[in-house]
Amino acid sequence: MTESFSGDRIILRDLGFYGYHGVFAEEARLGQRFFIDLEIGLDLSVPARTDRLSTGTSYGDVYDVVKQTFEGERTKLLEALGQNIVDALFAAFPTVDWVIIRIRKPEAPIAMVRGEAAVELHRQRT
Repeated sequence: MTESFSGDRIILRDLGFYGYHGVFAEEARLGQRFFIDLEIGLDLSVPARTDRLSTGTSYGDVYDVVKQTFEGERTKLLEALGQNIVDALFAAFPTVDWVIIRIRKPEAPIAMVRGEAAVELHRQRT
């Protein structure tokens, strides 16, 4: 990880969804499982000092944005899905400075005996 992606963060791991993203017609018709790992960088010093949810960012609200975006526009590529989620997070949470998102596709239509296909995007607010 680079210096740009240091400091305070909210981390959500193994968010599970069922969706219809993918290049192949079978993926659009049958769907499959996806898992998302997410880190968002923002200053958490105020909620850490005040112990008030109203001064911070709710993990539940972050999840809701990820879920709504995931279930929205179907994409062919995991990269496009990831970028859509990043864009939605930046739009919803002005205090977020950066996002690291990993989208995992355990049943990718490739000949794997075990494992998963995944992409990881690192994005900073511009």
